[in-house]
Amino acid sequence: MSDANPIEDAASDLADLVTAAQAGSSMAMQALLTELTPYVGKLCGPIALDDGADAAQNALITVLRDLRRLREPAALHGWVRTIAVREAVRVARRARRDIPAELPEVPAAGDPQLAADVRDVLDRLSPEHRAVLVLRDLEGMDESEAAQLLAIPTGTVKSRLHRARRSFRQEWER
Repeated sequence: MSDANPIEDAASDLADLVTAAQAGSSMAMQALLTELTPYVGKLCGPIALDDGADAAQNALITVLRDLRRLREPAALHGWVRTIAVREAVRVARRARRDIPAELPEVPAAGDPQLAADVRDVLDRLSPEHRAVLVLRDLEGMDESEAAQLLAIPTGTVKSRLHRARRSFRQEWER
């Protein structure tokens, strides 16, 4: 029997990949990009909505440009998450999505296109509210982790999360 742990091996392989990319290996950069693209897209999409692909692209460019600044290769996903969420919020603000749309046109909760309904309701939230929902409900972070990532006080995360969930529920039930 082997004492090898597949999770530790994968983390070690990823750290080796980061180290090689930091040293200038174009193959390692490509492999890293392939590894990170779905993760960054999953974070940026619900926050930046229609501009999610642009936010993801900008985030990945920042990651590749600044990769040499990453001191601890094992911290890659946390570092990338910070970049992706901040970029998604920035892109969403730039697209003027921080002003909530008129809300009466939300589809009924029984609509067969549930994913489209959820996206429609999310579209009506501010980027800041979408960011805390994604970090808490999709990424499973606690309030202090989300506060650190967003560079805001924990109390602000709690109040935004409360308002975002309340707004989502109210609009969903319409």
